[in-house]
Amino acid sequence: MKGVVVVANVADNPIAEDIAHYLKQYEDYQDLISLKNFLNSEFCPRFISDDQDYNNIGNKLEGKTVILVSTNQGMFSRNDLAMRTFLIARAAKDNGAEKVILVEPDLYYSAQDRGPREEHGVTNYIRTLEDYKKFDGQPFSSRLYADLLKNSGVDEVLTVHNHSISVQNIFMDRFSGHFYNMNPADLYASYMNDTDVVRNGDLVLCAPDKGALGFVKQVKTELGRDNVPMICMNKERMGEREVKIELSPLSEMELSEIEGKDIAVIDDMVRTGNTIIEAAHLLRSANPGRIVFFVTHFYSSRECRAILNDKVLDEIITTTTIPSILNRDVQGRLRHKMVVLSISRWISNNLIHIIDKDAEGLNPPLYSEDMSSKNPRWKGRAGPLFYLT
Repeated sequence: MKGVVVVANVADNPIAEDIAHYLKQYEDYQDLISLKNFLNSEFCPRFISDDQDYNNIGNKLEGKTVILVSTNQGMFSRNDLAMRTFLIARAAKDNGAEKVILVEPDLYYSAQDRGPREEHGVTNYIRTLEDYKKFDGQPFSSRLYADLLKNSGVDEVLTVHNHSISVQNIFMDRFSGHFYNMNPADLYASYMNDTDVVRNGDLVLCAPDKGALGFVKQVKTELGRDNVPMICMNKERMGEREVKIELSPLSEMELSEIEGKDIAVIDDMVRTGNTIIEAAHLLRSANPGRIVFFVTHFYSSRECRAILNDKVLDEIITTTTIPSILNRDVQGRLRHKMVVLSISRWISNNLIHIIDKDAEGLNPPLYSEDMSSKNPRWKGRAGPLFYLT
């Protein structure tokens, strides 16, 4: 796109490379910015300029929109990446950039969306004394992060499927409405319609808890079929690693009625997998067909992989909001039943319309499919984007 510069806060970021490609930036972003450290270890990024040009000092990016991509990356902690983002955004503004858009698919510090005081965060429930105590002594980090991004020069923020009402409220306020929390309901519906992951004629959508029900309803709308029933689970925490699951009265059918039907369990994130596996065990007791778990943010850990390897769960569909999940070693023992949807094209399509609402978008499908040959559904290397440019 004309007037747009795509960079990342680390080298070799595959999401940044893809976004640059889809926005028709033909220069490698690593040739546009130097991500160097001084000998004292301080990070000092530099947008690369002509060494012989003394007429445009401090104006290299004048009138440009800089898209800064930040994702979990290898050896860098989120704290490291956040500081690099602040300095790159400031470098962009100090060299004339008109606008800086941060693309951070898994928005940092969202878990610290409340603090120990009443004014620390917005919730859709009345906070208990125990909830305040949970944050006692901690900073209200999500608000601080929004403030630091704004002060460093970031003008707009794009993220994916952030479930926190408090974070959404903070960022909408700090960025004057220019906070884009992209909803992947259309992405999941497209994948269900385009592939054999579930049988569309015998499909039930499942929310693993009440918090996910709104999103599941959006997926149903995107599917375009009113006859797809939904069920919802009630979750009660019995301890740090123990949950009790039962069918919610909000469900549109009884548990016995799911026999033989494929179940798509849909949620925004997974950390330990306890809730999903307990829900899957309850569902499996009714003798359904396949049980497939759709989850946007997959935080891979040894504990999570061990829990989700339970045979009651047939397949896991996740996305590249955390790109390391593409690594087969990160998938571990789950590689035989994990599919990763690369969403760079989908993000790029949303960016195109954010930058210019009248611009022509990208052609579907807006995802590509990464699947191990160990997956029973594997049919070859060519995914739906194999022939697209």
